[in-house]
Amino acid sequence: MSTRSLGLRFLIGLVAGLIVGVVYGWLVEPVQYVDTAPSSLRADYRTDYVLMVAEAYSADGDPALAQMRLASLGPQPPIDIVVDAMQYGIDHNFGRADLETLNQLASVLRIASPTAEITSP
Repeated sequence: MSTRSLGLRFLIGLVAGLIVGVVYGWLVEPVQYVDTAPSSLRADYRTDYVLMVAEAYSADGDPALAQMRLASLGPQPPIDIVVDAMQYGIDHNFGRADLETLNQLASVLRIASPTAEITSP
């Protein structure tokens, strides 16, 4: 058997395997999405979410909306969630701008009057 024939067989097998894999993954056993709570996020994703909330607060200036968004991460007080995110950011060398954004939100949450109860959306 020649090297060219062996290479052709390998290529055909590779393409056939790719096609079978895509058909199986998309049609036979597609991913089943399950409603999961944001509180189950890993620490890095949780911190990214808190940073996005802080950036959204920087844009809209609405502390009540920021508290509501943070409430989806669990029963912990919003200020504690932001402080935990800041600590994670410090431990993992986040940029100064990101830490400043988190600090701005933390400062506002410290002086904002806590609402009676914030429910997650």
